[in-house]
This record gives sequence, C-alpha cells and structure tokens, in this order.
Amino acid sequence: MDLFQIKKEFNDSNILICFNGPFSHSILEEIGIAIRNHLDNENVTKAAISDVFSIDIELPQNARNYIIERQLPPGELSSTIVVVARKDETHAVTSGNYILKEDVQPLKERIEQINAMNADDLKALYKKQLRSERPEGARGAGIGLIDIARKTSSNMEYNIRPVDDRYDFFSLTAFI
Repeated sequence: MDLFQIKKEFNDSNILICFNGPFSHSILEEIGIAIRNHLDNENVTKAAISDVFSIDIELPQNARNYIIERQLPPGELSSTIVVVARKDETHAVTSGNYILKEDVQPLKERIEQINAMNADDLKALYKKQLRSERPEGARGAGIGLIDIARKTSSNMEYNIRPVDDRYDFFSLTAFI
C-alpha cells in the first residue's frame, strides 16, 4: 500500500476526510468533530458547517440503519464509506454502502421524488413524515433523505454499481 499515493489522490480530489469501515455512534461523533474543526479552520460559515456536519452524520447513519435492518453479514458487506470533499465553493458529502438489488428501484424512486421537490414541498413532506406512523421495527422517522435535501445547494446525486447477483453498491452525494 502506497500511503503517499493515497494522500496525493485525496489532495488532488480535495478530500478533507474519508472513513471506510463499520460505523458506530462513537465513530460518527468523532468524524463529525473532525469535520467541524476542519471547516472552522477554513472560515466556513457557521450555517454551512452545521449543514455539512448534519449531512456527514445523516448519510452514514442511514447506511448503518439499512445494514442493521436488512441484516447484512459482518465484514465488507456491512461497511460504509463516507467522504467529505471541497468542490469549488461548496462541500460534497458522499456515503456509500452495499444494498440488496431488490431495494435499488424503490430507493432511486424516493431520491428522484425528493429531488423533484422545491423547498416548500420538502418542508411539507418533512412535516407530514414526522406526523405519520412509523412502521414496526423502523429505526427512524423516515426523514433522513428529506432533511438532507432541505440542506443541500443542489439535487442529491446517486450512483448504483452492480457487484454481483445479490448486491449493488449505492452511493449518494449531497452538496452544501
């Protein structure tokens, strides 16, 4: 492994932080603190820091909840990668994880539905979702993607990469 080359690629891609592996609450918290400190040192506005921090926590938390809910086996299939990078005057937060093929289409439809909404529609959907009943065993209120979309400066971007006959690799990027 050539760490110098990895560091160079990170620098060339303006990657501020990257974590790859299984997530826990304590890891999410530590990464969030590191991002907040890094952005503070760059004189980024408090609102932008808050949004990047929030999305940096929300994306891997969504992946973690999915992995637990779908009972993906330990190891590579239950790991997540999160990357925070600078892109021109914005920041990009990207998270990726394995996903069952059967879950790809509903997830794509949900993201496209949310991306098609304006700020008022997102606010109304957010409130509606908070008031709705949660399915039994749900790990959250189902507002993660809606909340992310409300904080972004443009549509969320996603990518699906086929892995094998059972899994794809899903990644989602939010720009702040």
